[in-house]
Amino acid sequence: MTRSSTPRTALVVAIASLASSAAFLDSTIVNVALPAIERELGGGLATQQWAVDAYLLTLSSLILLAGSVSDSYGRLLVLRIGLIGFGLASIAVGLAQDPLFLIAARAAQGAAGAFLVPSSLALITSLLRGHERSRAIGLWTAFTTGASLVGPLLGGLFVDLLSWRYAFLINVLPVAVTLWLVTRLPGYDERRADAGIDWLGALLCTAGLGGMVFALIEQPNLGWGSPAIWMPLAAGVVMFAAFLQRQRTAQHPILPLALFRARNYWTGNLATLFVYAALSLNGFVVGVYLQQGAGLSATLAGLASLPTTVLLIALSPWAGSLAERFGGRLLMTVGPLVMAGGALLLLLVDDSFDYWWQVLPGLVVFGLGLGATVSPLTATILGAIDAERSGIASAVNNAVARVAGLVIIAFLAPIVGGALDLDGFHRSALVTAALMTAGGIIAFTGIRRERSTTA
Repeated sequence: MTRSSTPRTALVVAIASLASSAAFLDSTIVNVALPAIERELGGGLATQQWAVDAYLLTLSSLILLAGSVSDSYGRLLVLRIGLIGFGLASIAVGLAQDPLFLIAARAAQGAAGAFLVPSSLALITSLLRGHERSRAIGLWTAFTTGASLVGPLLGGLFVDLLSWRYAFLINVLPVAVTLWLVTRLPGYDERRADAGIDWLGALLCTAGLGGMVFALIEQPNLGWGSPAIWMPLAAGVVMFAAFLQRQRTAQHPILPLALFRARNYWTGNLATLFVYAALSLNGFVVGVYLQQGAGLSATLAGLASLPTTVLLIALSPWAGSLAERFGGRLLMTVGPLVMAGGALLLLLVDDSFDYWWQVLPGLVVFGLGLGATVSPLTATILGAIDAERSGIASAVNNAVARVAGLVIIAFLAPIVGGALDLDGFHRSALVTAALMTAGGIIAFTGIRRERSTTA
């Protein structure tokens, strides 16, 4: 890296990481705030589920559209719009006085967040080259993943010391800093002359996911026989199938199916689906149970995840170096299996709750597996696609990860048996272990070491 390029590279990485981290941080900071939200606004488990899924729904279904909009209208313009929208929606969440307004504001927040992730990564891929780009993508991945894991701790501090509302209002600060940094970035907005937007595809994707998720969340309350359940479910399945069909023929698809011709790309995304479903389930259940079941404060519940975060940050560079040297298959197999072992250790939790002997061992083992998995997984997926398409390739992978979290939280009631008591906590640990094991098996059977870029 040359001396002259270092300040510019640092600025690009700072902008991209801050913008994306705001979206990822918010997706996990809510977990420890859920009990306080439910106590103040009411609505029970359904409100808690929708507070998470409304955000994930719009984030995951619009993130592909956001990549197309970013190409068509310019990365910096879209980034600014996303930042302003995210800041305003965060204020709305913090001011919510009833569950319906909260859920609507969370949906708006997720929609704005969708425009932050692809435009920020596209900023890196379009402005940096060679080793600078590779290093910047690695830093971006570390920052965004770290932000997701630090979220519960920050949320806990705000809930205990101030109010759950400040956990969302604080988003205004990084948004303002990022908007200021954008004004310091030299250069101009690049737009692709032949770019286009598949608006119909975006509508089908959003409506299809929305119908299916609504049915999954409300089914325990209304039953499968209710028209309010099976009609949205059927409509959602049909519209999402129509979306996939349209992506085969659309001139400017928001989900380029040709990407999945690369073996490591589709296998890596399939492993992502299982691994990130398990991560979302584990984060939600641990954050809520440690407060409602074990009686910990929100801050202590957030601190409980700190060992996992520290191990992720410490091990990711090492795991990335090993993956570059030996290929990603080994770590993508071993990492999820180790996390499965960590999830099974959470079965030690019983009525005589003891964090140090019943929870900490599982979280440490979980962190070891997570640190070994994340960097090789990202590198393998992006390495399977040529550099010119790394932006959309990353956007698709991020969408897969968010959809995984969306679907598993929608299935929360059947998983825990309707209540997040000790039995429900144990059931969720078993499901987490099963999902992680599936992710490791998929990586072992599907990932191949490639000498050069494919696709």
